[in-house]
Amino acid sequence: MKDRVTIRDVARQAGVSLGTASRALNRTGRVSEEAIAAVTQAARQLGYRPDAVARSMRTRSSGVIGLLVSDLANPLYAQIITAAETAFQAAGYSLLVANTHSERKRETSLIELFRGRRVDGLILGPCEKESPELLEQLSRELPVVALDREFGQGCSGVQVDHYAGALQATQYVLNLGHTRVALLTPASDLRTGKERIAGFRRAFEERGLTPLPNLIRAEQSAMEFAFSEAMSLLSFAERPTAFICLGTRILAGVLQAIRHMGHTVPGDVSVISIGDTDLSRLFSPTITSLNWDLDVVGTCAAQLIFKQLDRKSQTPSAERIVVKTQLILRESCGPVTTQA
Repeated sequence: MKDRVTIRDVARQAGVSLGTASRALNRTGRVSEEAIAAVTQAARQLGYRPDAVARSMRTRSSGVIGLLVSDLANPLYAQIITAAETAFQAAGYSLLVANTHSERKRETSLIELFRGRRVDGLILGPCEKESPELLEQLSRELPVVALDREFGQGCSGVQVDHYAGALQATQYVLNLGHTRVALLTPASDLRTGKERIAGFRRAFEERGLTPLPNLIRAEQSAMEFAFSEAMSLLSFAERPTAFICLGTRILAGVLQAIRHMGHTVPGDVSVISIGDTDLSRLFSPTITSLNWDLDVVGTCAAQLIFKQLDRKSQTPSAERIVVKTQLILRESCGPVTTQA
């Protein structure tokens, strides 16, 4: 087996000292442009790859940021992760991503794993039984950013205004005459679920109405759950005439149930997607959706990490970034029918 190329080999090939080769490769200390060029060329010719562990011990930086989300299959997270990774790569960092399945024990285990890998910062997405105290504790050791989850005054985070979004979406279907409106959103214990339910209820209260409690369903985000729940709701004698649901596997399950029951969108049932996905845009009819800039969410999360890394010697000031939503009107909503 070929011996691994070391920095000593690079120094010998470039005709410089070991110290000069190290400074040239790491762009630290005083070193001439000629030496940098010679060392860079030698490293390329020899196929030299820096020892990441040794560099981490020397610089006290791994060059890696950890990011935890509840569901990597969620297309909304995919775009956020891509935007964050782009920002980190431009700054010379790598992004290490893992899936918590929204399980607190798994999240705790992954946090310990990431800390063992000496990540330079952590971005934590929603998880069951969100604990602001956990983020406070972690932030004393390394930069931490909350991604659309609860966090305390001493931490920083990016949050989507799900309350205002749910309020706007519910107001829209109420304006179309719908009063039997079903809301399907995962996990009422999570900030995202609590905010959506609060905005949904507020829209009814503004009109002196009370939403039917049995039309609010907050469970796990899965197509199987959504299909069975929607089938149950559509079997009521006074079935819902509109659905507001998370635009991932829940939306797919709801649309499947509507079709299975022989109903049409929007003729019999109106549908609004929380989050604009490929399914919302490509389904026929196209689905009216609550949208927020996913690229902004990912980029802002990275920027908050950068700010904390820049202030390592100081106590970083906490910052909360709120991303607004907008309702994109398409073809899936119509006035309530007299048959409903």
